[in-house]
Amino acid sequence: MRCDFVRASLLLPLFLTVVLTACDSKSDGNVTNYPLDSLVQLDKVQNVNQSIDLLLHFPFDVVSQIKWQQTAGESVVILAKTSKVISFTPMLAGDYSFSVSFVLNDGIEQTLKKNITVNDDNHKLTTRLSHEALAGNKVSLRSQLSETIDINTLTWQQIEGPSVTLTADSGGELALFFDAPQVDVDTIITFEASATDSDSNTIYRDQVAILVEPAAEIGSNAYFSERKASVFAYNSNSPYVDDLVTCIYSNTLTSSCTLSQTPLIAEEVKSSSMTPSIESIMDRVVVSHHWMGDRFKDFLSNNDTNNDIKNLLRATTAIVISYDVRPSFYWAATGAIYLDAENFWLTPQERDTINEAPDYRADFGKDLQFTMPWRYVKDNASASKSYSKSARVTRTATDALYRLTSLMYHELAHANDFFPSNEWYVHSSNQRVLDAAVSTTFESDELAITYPLKSQEMRNLAQVSFAGETANQTQKNYLPTDIEVFFSPEGASDFYAYSSLREDYAMLFEELMMQSRFAVIRDVAITNQPIGESISAADYIVTWGQRGRIGDDKLTDRVLFSASRVLPEFDSQAAINLVPTPIEMVEGSNWFDNLTISPIGANVRKMMGQRNSVSIFTEFAQPSSANITPEQENNFNRYYQKPLPLH
Repeated sequence: MRCDFVRASLLLPLFLTVVLTACDSKSDGNVTNYPLDSLVQLDKVQNVNQSIDLLLHFPFDVVSQIKWQQTAGESVVILAKTSKVISFTPMLAGDYSFSVSFVLNDGIEQTLKKNITVNDDNHKLTTRLSHEALAGNKVSLRSQLSETIDINTLTWQQIEGPSVTLTADSGGELALFFDAPQVDVDTIITFEASATDSDSNTIYRDQVAILVEPAAEIGSNAYFSERKASVFAYNSNSPYVDDLVTCIYSNTLTSSCTLSQTPLIAEEVKSSSMTPSIESIMDRVVVSHHWMGDRFKDFLSNNDTNNDIKNLLRATTAIVISYDVRPSFYWAATGAIYLDAENFWLTPQERDTINEAPDYRADFGKDLQFTMPWRYVKDNASASKSYSKSARVTRTATDALYRLTSLMYHELAHANDFFPSNEWYVHSSNQRVLDAAVSTTFESDELAITYPLKSQEMRNLAQVSFAGETANQTQKNYLPTDIEVFFSPEGASDFYAYSSLREDYAMLFEELMMQSRFAVIRDVAITNQPIGESISAADYIVTWGQRGRIGDDKLTDRVLFSASRVLPEFDSQAAINLVPTPIEMVEGSNWFDNLTISPIGANVRKMMGQRNSVSIFTEFAQPSSANITPEQENNFNRYYQKPLPLH
């Protein structure tokens, strides 16, 4: 039996496409070497630091009410207890036992057990994460190597299931991506990674698998044309449980649901002056993994002390957090916000469950000679931390707070643009969410009429950088100095504001809230666009830039216009009065060195002086040591508003 393989190489481009031919005997997706009606364990010999993968394999039955339990051994983390597949990595040797109970064909209850012995040999190659997926879902897999493993010896081999086309990156721990193929029954697709240890010349192997479930064909009129993950209501007893998934995140959705099926959260309080309870908000949460809802609930409970987020959520119908959402967005067709789970993980095990498929917009604007990086800064250091995908780190909720909060302010500004507070209670419950949303008088339209942005050049360039349009020769010829002429005299806070009227409106609100609530300031700059393999932040040379651009007089009225309408109970006038004038970046210096441009003094002022006072945030500056490129910062969470469907 022959299987083809792909070899990882540091010389590969960022992404390459390779066809892995399945083993000859697996050309039929219904043919399998795994026993039917059983609990499958991939690797027969298990060592410390080697993933254990258990798959419930009943391809010709309907399996429901799944519940996994660990019954013996050192405690391990199981984050998919209701899935057909669990995967985890034991860090201690010993005997482990697990059981899974389930119902077959709506009636037959069964329980299966598995005993596993983990040897004390330290495995130096680990592949993650085995899981279930619907046909058409995007899938990502990752291998983790110890320091003594030679990356050039890493190979992936498909050993089970129908052939798939893989896309691989060239990172130190190779990640692979593919779309789950169409299948008629539950089908296991298995890969084996192998690599050689430089010290001992030992070859290490580890298997990882995806159990692909059949899925109905997506209709031509479906709102979601790409396969979406299986999700569920976080609160199983939510009064909206019958409609929440089908109306918000389903490939069967072909028409916007009515406000009686998915009403605005504002309906829970019946008054625009009241804050909804966390419990009523969690009744609207849809997740792919329960931990995602747990983290969101913790965020609302512990980090929304001013109730900003809870109040802004009144303009939404639901919150979706799923492993396949990227990028985050608000959608008026459903009235919901969709959040990338990358904003919520705290443990490496939680992060393992999130699909790593890159943002499809990552290469937009690469033909241009400039870029406009941005970052949030606090105390002369980057306000958010970035973590390598290969790092097995645990972070705190505080580590993720500013990135998540700025995202929430932004997406919820969109929601309150489509459903402003003065219109929450005027719509009929029989009206579709989409019809109600587009019947409003958009405040973002009014902003554009009252305080318009005038640079057509910037609007056109934004379509290249954010919508993927092809740059024409004139645009390719623009230098950073040209962009400074177009952008700096305008009232936009960021390049992204030119991508649409809606984004302009949301950016102004987001930045004021972050500066007012957290003293977290946004940097924006115009730099060159470096070309090469090993690019660092030092390669981006600043032509023009500002810290705290919303303090520029050209933006004051525009910021007030947005903030006073998005969140009326917030005193935006008092907040803008405390915003200091922008700090200019050092022309000719690089993006990294411009991180420490805020003045430092012994008597620290806390943004409470006159409007034109100097911005000083802390007595002791703590410059960031992380040399993060603008591309890494910007691509992490560019915002996105999904276009409205036409039906």
